[in-house]
Amino acid sequence: MTSHFDRRTFLATTAGAALAGALPAAAQAGDLDRQLTAFLDAEYETEVQMDPEELTSQGRKEQYDHLTDRSEAHGEKVLAWRRGSVARMKAKFDPARLGEEARTSYDMWILALDQAELRNRWRRHRYVFSRGAAHVGLPNFLINFHRVDTPADAEAYIARIGRIDAALDQMLVRARAAAAEGVRMPRFDYVQGQKDLARVTAGAPFSDGPDSPMYADFRKKVAALKDAGKLDDARADALVKAAAAAMTGRMKPAYDRVGAWLAADVANTTPEARGAGALPDGRAYYDAALKLQTTTDMTAEEIHQLGLSEVARIRGEMEAVKAKTGFTGALPEFFVFMRTDKRFYLPNTDEGRAEYLRLADGYLAGMKKKLPAYFGILPKADLVVKRVEAFREIPGAAQHYFPGTPDGSRPGIFYSHLSDMSAMPTYQLENIAYHEGLPGHHMQISIAQELTGVPKFRTQYGYTAYSEGWGLYSEALAKEMGFDVDPYNDFGRLSGEIWRAIRLVVDTGIHAKGWSEEQAVAYFLSNSAQPEAAVRAEIQRYFLNPGQANCYKIGMIRIQKLRDKARSALGARFDYRTFHDTVLGGGSQPMPILEARVNRWLAKQEA
Repeated sequence: MTSHFDRRTFLATTAGAALAGALPAAAQAGDLDRQLTAFLDAEYETEVQMDPEELTSQGRKEQYDHLTDRSEAHGEKVLAWRRGSVARMKAKFDPARLGEEARTSYDMWILALDQAELRNRWRRHRYVFSRGAAHVGLPNFLINFHRVDTPADAEAYIARIGRIDAALDQMLVRARAAAAEGVRMPRFDYVQGQKDLARVTAGAPFSDGPDSPMYADFRKKVAALKDAGKLDDARADALVKAAAAAMTGRMKPAYDRVGAWLAADVANTTPEARGAGALPDGRAYYDAALKLQTTTDMTAEEIHQLGLSEVARIRGEMEAVKAKTGFTGALPEFFVFMRTDKRFYLPNTDEGRAEYLRLADGYLAGMKKKLPAYFGILPKADLVVKRVEAFREIPGAAQHYFPGTPDGSRPGIFYSHLSDMSAMPTYQLENIAYHEGLPGHHMQISIAQELTGVPKFRTQYGYTAYSEGWGLYSEALAKEMGFDVDPYNDFGRLSGEIWRAIRLVVDTGIHAKGWSEEQAVAYFLSNSAQPEAAVRAEIQRYFLNPGQANCYKIGMIRIQKLRDKARSALGARFDYRTFHDTVLGGGSQPMPILEARVNRWLAKQEA
């Protein structure tokens, strides 16, 4: 790839030397922009080839029998490549000669290196076996991302099962190295980790009983091949036996090794969870986490104060909505009412769970009809609503979105944790559907993946402040679009917003001010109608991923300020569609780059 690009650059350079006097400056810039896109596409292809699981996530089948290397050595290799890539780009391209879109790509590629350097510096401060890590992530990956269209795909699935042991052993090496430096996840996550390990390896072929989740998935996929006439009975049986052998012979011993280490090392943790500030050099680590997560230079204290002011503002709006419902008690009493009244909860049965998913589908169908009035660019990919797989389901955990493939062969998935319906109030579902689905994450991520004319990395990279800021912006936008008419659902919308404002206070409280788990839970419950089970799951999440919880509100506020600036400047000429297309049409971006993009668009509109 590199030599091919070099030939193209040589030809373009020699031709450019002869024609520079004849070509307009805009044409020269356009040629250079295309050269930069070709360069970055080649570089990104090198990057993605070092990550077999990312290839699969994008619907590609290269290295289909491999898993991504999780060792520190591999991380250093990727970082060295990225340093070289940025150096090569700077040597080949003068940013002053690039067009606006190409300059955005240039700046983002440099920023990706800056962020990689910062992440590498603090690599041992991240909790290796925390929730969602490879011990549950790899089974989920194989079940949801590894398509089996041919017998060779089934063989690749088996090969990947056989490589899970190496992946977990690499993680064990990293966990031990972090522990030696005094970095351990909170005790509650050691307990959760052992539960997760047990759930993944419960049932056949590990023990008697129903099939384990991954074994059931593999058997289902092989049966589909057989039904399609691509396998005979003997070959199908042989494949299933080979998968079982890989699971019991290689995968299970690795899970046992992880479980044994968790059981032994938990004694080195404290009973009370502590934030990042208690880790070695913890305050500096938290400052770095804030910079990485929010893509801003906001300090912990600035974020904390913003959270306090936003909580106060939203409480005022809640008072107004409460009055519309006819409730005569104080706001804290209304929180208790919303938290406990049975009208807001479906039965903790399969029927109740099915009804929850049906309601979500209904809200999304209504939103889909209104999108063309507010968006010019619409996603092509489909969206489905599903319950989280049983082996990774956590009562009260946050609902979330899994992207589809760029080619649309796999739809986006809006996932809900439904093992405990008492933690899933229906008055919040409308708001959550808009955040996770339309016009939220599904729309933003699908549009990014479907973009043309920009380097491919911009269709795949993600920045949490942008994506989660857009999700929260979408919740408020839905109200402007005429949704959340029911006052209880509107209170659910405000509950979602104050939830994210509370995060600003609580995340900085935990990691910069030393708040305890109970102190954080008490603050959350005093300002929200969220069920206590959901609150406790949320607080634990903040302990495990410092800084991430701040992205939602910070990103939302930045996008809203850009919209308000445009609406004020343009007056009657303001059009939601062109503003939203500007925000979404460049893919996920760091906040400063998004702001520069929107400001350039606004300057053209005003001209």
